[in-house]
Amino acid sequence: MRSPASPRKRPRKRTAAASTNGAHSASSRTRPGRTKTTRTPPGRAKTTRARAPKVAAVRRRRVPPRLAAAGAAVVAAVRRVVAKPPAPRRKRVKAPDPARVKALIEILERTYPDARCALDFATPLQLLIATILSAQCTDVRVNKVTPGLFEKYPDAAALAAAPQEDLEAVIRSTGFFRNKARAIRECCADIVALHGGEVPRTLEALTELRGVGRKTANVVLGNAFGIPGIVVDTHVSRLSYRLGLSGQTDPVKIEFALMEIVPRERWVRFSHWLILHGRAICIARKPRCSVCPLLPHCPRLGVTKSE
Repeated sequence: MRSPASPRKRPRKRTAAASTNGAHSASSRTRPGRTKTTRTPPGRAKTTRARAPKVAAVRRRRVPPRLAAAGAAVVAAVRRVVAKPPAPRRKRVKAPDPARVKALIEILERTYPDARCALDFATPLQLLIATILSAQCTDVRVNKVTPGLFEKYPDAAALAAAPQEDLEAVIRSTGFFRNKARAIRECCADIVALHGGEVPRTLEALTELRGVGRKTANVVLGNAFGIPGIVVDTHVSRLSYRLGLSGQTDPVKIEFALMEIVPRERWVRFSHWLILHGRAICIARKPRCSVCPLLPHCPRLGVTKSE
């Protein structure tokens, strides 16, 4: 019970200066032999740093199922390519027996008596352009595109002067249309400037044209001018090794190796025979050896699986 005589004492207010002096005096009290340290309350950092402003959480957008499936397919394709083992090295091939080569040629001639160039053409220029378009494209597709192309651009001068965009639109379905359109325009420009608009008839002159390689030149020489030459494409390269005719991988070396063992008058047809046989029976992944007429004379080099 509070006494009425004792007045209530009010707490004494401390000024800012007094509190500061008190803090200094408290911090200055140090024992002898010890360094002067400042105490920090628990839970607080010794140094005060400015807090970073809060950033609003970014909402992740939901990927549409079609895009997600397409992305997964791309990733899977890249992984397959990366994990794909390197192609096995080709073994050394001895010089083939002339009797065996003769037997192979006779069988191929009987099997494909009507072998010819699969590209439709009426002039050497048309064959040259069709061969450029056939890169990474089927001959059937090229034969569907070339009639409209040659109707719109009938000669080398017209093709050289054709706008890039217009030419691309005509040949778009053959694939790689931008590079092919550029190659056609540059090649035809060289034909007009160097040969008066006529396709040259020599291997050296043809390979000097922009966009024309040795294989394309041999196609034109053999099928448009009747000048013998061996065309080495992917089918000829594969079959020449499986048949034990050449162990080379370079197309030029394969061409020279075949020229030494195949009679000159059969160079053009021999290329057609191997191309047709490679498409029909001796396919790349799993050749149909059980129905191959060349099986008795074929060493089957590099073949691991067959039908």
